Amino acid sequence: MNYLLAAFAVLGVAASGPIMAATAAPALAIAFWRNALGAVFMGAPAALRQRSGFRQLTRKDVFTCALGAGALALHFACFITALQLTSVAAATALVCLQSAWIVLFQLFRGKRQAPAIFIGLLLALFGALLITGFDLGSSKQALIGDLLGLAGGVLAGAYTLVGAKARETMSTGIYTTLCYGLCALFLLVLALAFRVPLFGFGPWVWLGIIAVTLVAQMMGHTIFNHLLASMSPLVISMLILLEIPGAAILAAIFLHEVLPAGTYLGLLLILAGLAVVVLGQGLGGAGRLRKAR
Repeated sequence: MNYLLAAFAVLGVAASGPIMAATAAPALAIAFWRNALGAVFMGAPAALRQRSGFRQLTRKDVFTCALGAGALALHFACFITALQLTSVAAATALVCLQSAWIVLFQLFRGKRQAPAIFIGLLLALFGALLITGFDLGSSKQALIGDLLGLAGGVLAGAYTLVGAKARETMSTGIYTTLCYGLCALFLLVLALAFRVPLFGFGPWVWLGIIAVTLVAQMMGHTIFNHLLASMSPLVISMLILLEIPGAAILAAIFLHEVLPAGTYLGLLLILAGLAVVVLGQGLGGAGRLRKAR
C-alpha cells in the first residue's frame, strides 16, 4: 500500500514542473500560493477532527515544524534562483543530490549504512545525471547558480529528515498544516523582499496555481510527508528522484518538449538503485512504526 501511495506522490511532484512551466507567474509566487493554499486545504479538516492534537502541541513540536518550513522555503528560493543563473539540467541534478546529503547527515549522527545503500544511491544518482545531462557552468553567474542548486539539495534533505522527526509525534494533518503555513509565511517575506508580485494574475494563471497545489502539494508533498511515518527518509528521497524522468515524460506528452535521450535508461537506473536501497534497508524501513497522534 505504501508504494502505491508513493506512486501517486511521484506523479504529483513530477507534474509540478510541466504545470509551473505552463503557468505564467513568478515561480516564487507559485511556491507561496501552493503552500498557503495547501495549509488551508490541510488545516480545515485537521482543525475539525484533530483539535485536541493542536492543543497538545509543545514548543518543541512547533520549533520542529518551523525548521522544516524554513528548510522548504529556502529550498524553493535557492532552486528557483539557481534555475535563473545556471542551466536547468545543472540545477536539477544538484538538487537531486538530496539523497546523498541524507546519507551524509545520518553518518554524522552515527547511523551506519550497509554497502548496498551506497551502491543503490550511486546507481540512482547516475540515472538522474544521465537524464538531466549534468553540466556545470563556467561563468561566475553559472557557478553561483550551481552553488545555490547544491544548497537547494542540502535543504531538501534537511526538510525530509525534519519531516521524519516531526511525524514521530504529529499526524499528517497537523504537521502539514503547520509546515505549509509557516513555509508560506517565510516565502511571503522573501516575495516582499524581492518585490515579487503575488496578485494581479489572470484566470488561467490562478487555475495553474490551484492545479499545482492540488497535484504537487497535496498529492505529492503531503503523501510523502504521510509516508515518512512508515518509510525511511532515504527511501523517500530516492523515490523523489523518479520526479526527473516523470517530469520529462509528462512534459513530452503535454507540452511537446523533446524527451532527453537518456530518459528511459536513467529511469531504469533510478529504479534499480531504489530497489537496492529498499532491500538494503529491509523493505524500505518497514516496521519503522511511529507513535504519531
